[in-house]
Amino acid sequence: MQPKAEKIRVDKWLWHARFFKTRSLAAKQISAGHLRLNGSKITKTAQSVTSGDVLSFPQGRQIRVVEVVAIGTRRGPAPEAQTLYLDKTPKQDILPANPRFEGKGRPDKKSRRALDLSRQQDFT
Repeated sequence: MQPKAEKIRVDKWLWHARFFKTRSLAAKQISAGHLRLNGSKITKTAQSVTSGDVLSFPQGRQIRVVEVVAIGTRRGPAPEAQTLYLDKTPKQDILPANPRFEGKGRPDKKSRRALDLSRQQDFT
């Protein structure tokens, strides 16, 4: 007989691992269908996860891919939470900031003042 594998609800695990500030926020993401468990989309918050499962979900501007390493017993400090998963998120290039006014984009306040002054000087 094999020992019974430890299981935990996926919303509770995401909260324990500190991916979401509250458990209800994690549940909303799952209910909206934004979470994949081992490649298949899930919408039930009561879905169980065990160690070895791979979760992928959006967080901020990136898609997080994590492998469950351990099942947490509490929502502890961040260093403890980081031991619960292995981050497999591919590294993404940092997006450049919006360009300054060089004929592209919207000028900032200083550039607008300079434009106004240059237009006034053209008329005199």
